[in-house]
Amino acid sequence: MIWWVYQSLKKAKGITEAYVATDSELITKECDKWGIPWVMTSESCPTHLERLYEVSTKIDADFYINVNGDEPLMESSCVEDLIPEGIDPESSYFANGMMYLVDPIDAYDSSKIKIATDMQGYGMYMARSPIPFPKGRSDFRLKKFVGVQCFTKKALQFVNDTPRGYLESIEDIDEFRFLENGHKVKFILTNATTLSVDTPKDLFKVRKIIAEKLEHGELAISE
Repeated sequence: MIWWVYQSLKKAKGITEAYVATDSELITKECDKWGIPWVMTSESCPTHLERLYEVSTKIDADFYINVNGDEPLMESSCVEDLIPEGIDPESSYFANGMMYLVDPIDAYDSSKIKIATDMQGYGMYMARSPIPFPKGRSDFRLKKFVGVQCFTKKALQFVNDTPRGYLESIEDIDEFRFLENGHKVKFILTNATTLSVDTPKDLFKVRKIIAEKLEHGELAISE
């Protein structure tokens, strides 16, 4: 999965450097085998947010794009959608990708995070259960979390300096670190067809999709 994610990330326009951040020597050895740069981080990082903060202390950049390692179908266009324009790199800025939910079963899959946003696209709530509930109307589409994010260094510093909150500990959704403390999270709708590998059935689906793309010449394994 790491190889597929890295290939999509390095193709994205606007990305100058790409690394795998890990605390595992097994993963670094796999990266070396495929020629993928990596950054070793502490084993004590409780979430990927702290891990990315540690990377920001070692590698200086205007913005830090995080792509989860369990997103082998992530398109480079999704990464490009998250690269900000007109945002001050010295500000505290955090944006997260989202997509319309396609597979109805995902609405009840607790590993797929659902999102409710305001009129400007800023997050109001995230949940592992379906939101919003269709009491007043049913002509709407659910939106779900996409594992690609953009941070400024100041936003990552905030993550590191702020303890886990009440809602974050209940839903087990790291991004509540911002919402619970009055910080805005910009959710950017992206035309993604990605599928995160959270369960064995997800892995089966992803392998099937990759095999079909390879068969039709949509992907190449020697790029």
